[in-house]
Amino acid sequence: MRINDPEAIKKILTDYSTVAVVGLSSKPNRPSHGVARYMQSVGYQIIPVNPNESEVLGEKVYPNLSAVTERIDVVDIFRRSDRVASIVDEAIQIGARAIWMQEGVVDEEAARKALRAGLMVVVNRCMLKEHVKLRLAADAATTR
Repeated sequence: MRINDPEAIKKILTDYSTVAVVGLSSKPNRPSHGVARYMQSVGYQIIPVNPNESEVLGEKVYPNLSAVTERIDVVDIFRRSDRVASIVDEAIQIGARAIWMQEGVVDEEAARKALRAGLMVVVNRCMLKEHVKLRLAADAATTR
């Protein structure tokens, strides 16, 4: 498997439903909020992770990944690139299945470390946009 593997992206979006959003903001104008709200609206379980929030999108917010008590499939990262390495380390430690670094978030070394640990890795891509592309492709295939 490689970074941004199209099959991995498809598997993440179709087979995994629990997404921890690291850096999720309660401010509706923030990209993290819009993406998480969309993903929640299409059926994903959103687990907000942000030490500066208490509730976002009707969900309890956790200070870090280790504090989350349920299984996390995907760790969606909305933090500066220089903060990614420690988040990836924690994601590996808790047994997450995938790392998703949102648009503008890139840490190649952390991405390779996650791959070596067996996680699927997406870098510098928007989960919402990729989900919409997948839905449009599925809709097009069913109308043929």
